[in-house]
Amino acid sequence: MIFGRKEEMEILKAAYESADSQFVAIYGRRRVGKTFLVRETFAGKIDFQHAGVAKGGQSVQIAAFVDSLREQGAEVRNVPKNWIEAFSLLKDRIKKSRAKKKVVFLDELSWMAAGKSGLLNALEFFWNSWASARKDVLLIVSSSATSWMLNKIVCDKGGFYHRLNHRIGLRPFTLAECKDFASRSRLSMSKDEILRAYMVFGGVPYYWTLLKRGDSIMQNVDRLCFQKNGELKDELDYLLRSLFAKPEPYLSIVLALGKSKQGLSRSEIIKEAHLSPGGDVSTMLKELAACEYIREYLPFGKKKKESVYQLVDPFVLFYLRFMEKSSTDEHFMQNNVQAAKVMAWEGLAFEMVCLLHVPQMKEALGIAGVATEVSSWRCQANEDLDVAGHQIDLLIDRSDNLINICEMKYSSSPYVVKKKDALEWYKRVQDFLTVTKTGKSVIITLVTPYGLKWGEHASVVQKTLILDDLFR
Repeated sequence: MIFGRKEEMEILKAAYESADSQFVAIYGRRRVGKTFLVRETFAGKIDFQHAGVAKGGQSVQIAAFVDSLREQGAEVRNVPKNWIEAFSLLKDRIKKSRAKKKVVFLDELSWMAAGKSGLLNALEFFWNSWASARKDVLLIVSSSATSWMLNKIVCDKGGFYHRLNHRIGLRPFTLAECKDFASRSRLSMSKDEILRAYMVFGGVPYYWTLLKRGDSIMQNVDRLCFQKNGELKDELDYLLRSLFAKPEPYLSIVLALGKSKQGLSRSEIIKEAHLSPGGDVSTMLKELAACEYIREYLPFGKKKKESVYQLVDPFVLFYLRFMEKSSTDEHFMQNNVQAAKVMAWEGLAFEMVCLLHVPQMKEALGIAGVATEVSSWRCQANEDLDVAGHQIDLLIDRSDNLINICEMKYSSSPYVVKKKDALEWYKRVQDFLTVTKTGKSVIITLVTPYGLKWGEHASVVQKTLILDDLFR
């Protein structure tokens, strides 16, 4: 059974019911549910489907394609020499189908197009000269190589230019969608447990399907991530190797960013990851961002060339923090649930969850329809200006002349603002106003699961968001 994805399913169903042939591209990071979405939406209605072979060359890809044709009823005597001939066989298969709409699903298209195989030229010819002229073909292509899909299909300026009818960028679940998934899967999880699971697994649907009913979140994490045969024990290596032909420099970037909470500039990444300067670095950063492992953001008041890159994938962050270093302890989370290192990670992981739910935060603040710029800000200490070194991880710059400076604090009970907090937050705001010279008013906004406990120093907080607000 499929959960969520209502909008995406409606797009696919509308394409199926269209009076004309339709071409749909689906992209999104690995494990996000692209294949599952298509198969569930068109259960029993897919006329032909095929998935590319990882790391297979042209001859392997064509042979696998022919094998899929044979398995699905086509009579093929000889293996074609090229993709043009292979798609000619697909045409014959479609012509013989009696289905009202012939659904053709080509999965992991980037693998099919390995090397200089001519796959894209053949696909272009198949669609532009034949399938699009019919009224009964629904062609769906998909790939986990998100950047490749965007460059080669979605934003192509050549043969595919303006040929797509629909593009579907499939993203990880939100907290609300994970709550729906947990409920329908009878996982019996409270919102706090869903939050804790999200802090480890993010919103990747595949990871959530691995959760075992009756086990605590810590038990599930230990079983999947730390036990000898845990299904996610080698996940990071698998993810990168399945996406990139040469994963080593990508891993170097991820490792470098994993050491910096605030993120790094392009030049800092080159230095920390020991990479050679050049266009390849920009391409790799773009590809990692397209797969949503990292994000590129512009610090408040900075120019485009001063962009910062930050690792934002919860599972990758968890992997780098603990799984690389604690692989010998098969009950790591259960044994360290109260340890300082785990509690410190919880604070950072909660901040990341907040960064991934800014639209929900804006709705809770009543500014969903207000134009905003979401960024962070950092400054170096400056004695002349009496400014201390600061980092603001999330600020929402609003067109209604206000700025929400968000303080994100993980706590299992109502948060108590200490004197140290109040002084630090007040100083941070004053230094922000001094350095940026903004004329906008600033609102200190506390984001914490169970709200604010009123006390002597609580008045420094002007707005509070709670866990329920992140589940909108």
